[in-house]
Amino acid sequence: MFGWFNCRLRIDLTSKTIEREPIGEEILRAFIGGRGLNDWILFNEVPRDCDPLMPDNVLCFAPGPLTGTSMPMNSRCEVSTIGPHSNILGDGNGGNLFPYKMKLSGLDQIVVTGSSNEPLYLWIDNDTAELRDAHDFWGLDTWKCSDKLKEIHGDDIGIICIGQAGENLVRFASVILDKYSSAARGAGAVMGSKKLKAIAIRGTKKPDVADPEALSILAKEDRNFFLTNPFQKGTVSRVGTHYGLGSWFPGWRNNSKYLSKDEVPAQIDTEAWKDYEIKRAACHTCPVFCKDVYKIPDGPYTGEIGSAMEYEGIHCLGINCGILQPSPIMAMQNLADKYGMCVIPLGNCMAVAKDLCNRGLLAPEDVDWLDLSWKNDEDQIELIHRVALRQGFGNIIAEGEIGMDKILGSDSSDYNDQVKGTGRGNFPPGIFALAHATSTRGADHLRGRSWAFGENEIELFEGLVRDGYIPSDDVGKLVASEDACALNDCIGRCKGSVNSWVNAVPLVWKYPLYTGLAKILKAATGVDFTEKELSDAGKRVYLLELTINALRGIKRKDNRLVQRPELRDTPQGAAERQQFEIMLDDYYNQRGCNTATSIPSREALIALNLSAAADALDKNHPETWDGPPLWPLGQYPSGGERS
Repeated sequence: MFGWFNCRLRIDLTSKTIEREPIGEEILRAFIGGRGLNDWILFNEVPRDCDPLMPDNVLCFAPGPLTGTSMPMNSRCEVSTIGPHSNILGDGNGGNLFPYKMKLSGLDQIVVTGSSNEPLYLWIDNDTAELRDAHDFWGLDTWKCSDKLKEIHGDDIGIICIGQAGENLVRFASVILDKYSSAARGAGAVMGSKKLKAIAIRGTKKPDVADPEALSILAKEDRNFFLTNPFQKGTVSRVGTHYGLGSWFPGWRNNSKYLSKDEVPAQIDTEAWKDYEIKRAACHTCPVFCKDVYKIPDGPYTGEIGSAMEYEGIHCLGINCGILQPSPIMAMQNLADKYGMCVIPLGNCMAVAKDLCNRGLLAPEDVDWLDLSWKNDEDQIELIHRVALRQGFGNIIAEGEIGMDKILGSDSSDYNDQVKGTGRGNFPPGIFALAHATSTRGADHLRGRSWAFGENEIELFEGLVRDGYIPSDDVGKLVASEDACALNDCIGRCKGSVNSWVNAVPLVWKYPLYTGLAKILKAATGVDFTEKELSDAGKRVYLLELTINALRGIKRKDNRLVQRPELRDTPQGAAERQQFEIMLDDYYNQRGCNTATSIPSREALIALNLSAAADALDKNHPETWDGPPLWPLGQYPSGGERS
């Protein structure tokens, strides 16, 4: 085969066995790679009622068919499981060297099942794969673990690993790729529950492509666009996601309001971060260099270097928690990377805790006498340590946004903006609110929201709408964007640090909408995909994800409009809910779902060759979803070395 190696590596940690198996051309054509391949495994192999932290959960890693080829920006890996923070689909996407090395080792997918009684790591060297003892790595943070693995295996390897948060089953723990890239939504906790500390890979095999010359020409066009486009070269390459500090209205103090460009304090605005930058950095094969490498200038972490301080870290750990000084924000970003925690739920939970404290709804003794006033950065940093190590009040935050609500009660849920386990703020009916409700991994900006809004390249977006490539109605825009983002996660392509159509759909600026991607995939794989087949692939992935969640009990009521108490109980609040429900009806109709339940219809599934999903929904009638099954707080592993 071209583009793909048609190879899945299956690791059973219970039996300590490793097997290679073919994936099959039919599955590869239907799901392309990455997110699609992983969804198919989760649908077929994870029991509907499994506790995500038990051995019968499955953990999948997959790059895409373009990873390892001459195409730029394709060193991405989808990491998928059932999320311990949500008890629904929990997938994340990370970049850097690991996805590239995984593909060059001859693998399209790694599937991890079972669990080990002792810490292990997986070492892959091209065709050789073995499980090795990881006692010497257990307890190390991700930076130390990565350095130690390179000491043993050399610098030419890709690494994905967990820190102490994953070991302690912090429900929103991430897996960290090559020290600075995070794949979120709880995979780190699942990896910890399986006692798998890391995967280290050396790969030197280039995938064969069907038409190297044609692919090289298309890759050059794509690369040159990003090297010459004024916005990509002049803004994204220079400031990356810091651009959003002046454009994306970050939430302030637990989303009590959203800050305009003029309201963002000068010391942490878009340009301010250049003062701490040492150089720019990029994921493997990327010409954009959207990431910074920075040095902390003062405070307890003076001189420490980090990388990829992105908008979400500044927003969630800083502005939304009331912290407005750059040094503590950089220190907290580094701690999140070292411990292995996603900055979004970590920041969300701390913002809720601070909000409750400042409203008098949590007493000082409830939070271990930490000073959680808005401006106190020292105690917020202390709280991060306690979350990762599951100590004191940190043990409650480690349960994630749903778990925290269950433990603290209605006071917490009233001021927690989570939808299906993740919060992205509170917004009136419209694209943002609808996107957060319909996202298949909890409220999210990367499932389609930014693209449906035309957030960062308005002229291109308006042209695609005007020319009929994207529907003109808001709901249709979101459905098309969700499909495009799903397809993007299948091919192994970066969506862009500044979420862009030109990233999500390669060559869309020249060959809209999927014509350019069809050309690229034909040159890479030899498969002559039609635009409809590619569009259907995105729809297939999204509808399968809705099925996975429906089989775990998700219903229409769970896809909710977030409202705070002061709005919820007013006539305006009722009117906004009614408006939102009308949009949901439209969304389910366009998706081919039952409007009363939100469950995909048999007809819609059959039309996308998902008869197995239709049969599963006919046979299974799950109980109402209620988030993850929580354990007694004293039952979790805890403690470890402070980073």
